[in-house]
Amino acid sequence: MSALADEIRERIRRDGPINVATYMELCLHHPRHGYYCRGRPIGADGDFVTAPEISQMFGELIGLWCAAVWQSMGQPQRVQLVELGPGRGTLLADALRAVRIVPDFRAAIDLHLVESSESLRAEQATLLANAHPTWHEQFETVPPGPVLVIANEFFDALPIRQFERVGSAWQERVVALAPTSQTLRFAAADSVPAEAGFGCAPSGAIVERAPAREAVASALAGRIAAEGGAALITDYGHTQPGFGDTLQALKRHRRHDALDEPGTADLTAHVDFSALVSAARREGARVFGPVPQGRFLKTLGIDARAARLRQDASADRFAEVDAALRRLTGAHGMGELFKALALAHPALDTPPGFEAKEPAAA
Repeated sequence: MSALADEIRERIRRDGPINVATYMELCLHHPRHGYYCRGRPIGADGDFVTAPEISQMFGELIGLWCAAVWQSMGQPQRVQLVELGPGRGTLLADALRAVRIVPDFRAAIDLHLVESSESLRAEQATLLANAHPTWHEQFETVPPGPVLVIANEFFDALPIRQFERVGSAWQERVVALAPTSQTLRFAAADSVPAEAGFGCAPSGAIVERAPAREAVASALAGRIAAEGGAALITDYGHTQPGFGDTLQALKRHRRHDALDEPGTADLTAHVDFSALVSAARREGARVFGPVPQGRFLKTLGIDARAARLRQDASADRFAEVDAALRRLTGAHGMGELFKALALAHPALDTPPGFEAKEPAAA
């Protein structure tokens, strides 16, 4: 068992079972033993790979998306470019390189990174040194003014709560100790009030809620509605709420038991985009999408960019570009499961990559 497992077991013995959100928070952000205290979680030598690590095309297109939105904002002299959970800084490095063709936008950027991991901050500092970023623990401390926010695979790692249908009642799912051992296990806690509104479902069904995600979406939307700008959210998940256990752990690019060796594996869960849409609209932001990532990237011109990268490429490089394109946009890769969602100031036009018609109210 991991060092964090000892602390969690002791906490449960002392205070009782903990809910899934608390467990995720401890696993990911414990100050000594949390997952993001570990070195290099991202990349081929880590536990998972994100879209920017698959191909430079992803970050380049998002950079140009930001430049186009900045132009639609009236080209303000200063704009806060913010990435939530920027990983190693790869996306922003590619984005900033791409926007050199829009020099006025590049000159207008003040770069801000919302990152809790010290090891990842060190990598970001090296890769983005020429951009002079400022780091934040949370979005709310980003200085005032219009913002352009990038959140790629950020919301899936925010804590969720789970509720299970047990007989005729809903009960919160918790992490407890097995009766005859020190092994962590899932269990059902006290019943949830009927007004929670989870609806009818067969016994054993699980529903997930993520107040932390809705709080971030509200903060982004409120800032954008008040001071101008837009946010681009790309993540994996579903467009409508439903039932199911989507909590998963990844370790060395393989599925891992979420309760085994806590703090040593990445923990994520599917994003309910409808909840983000509702939260953003309550704060007065305009919402576009969600649309499948594959469609979004193709509308932005990823096929043309791939064709340019294949020109005069070696056979290995040609195959690498093709594989990356399929993975980012294909139905069997990230093209359908991953979605793109934009939040914007009410006065802004439809941003690139999104249909003009807004989705029905969630």
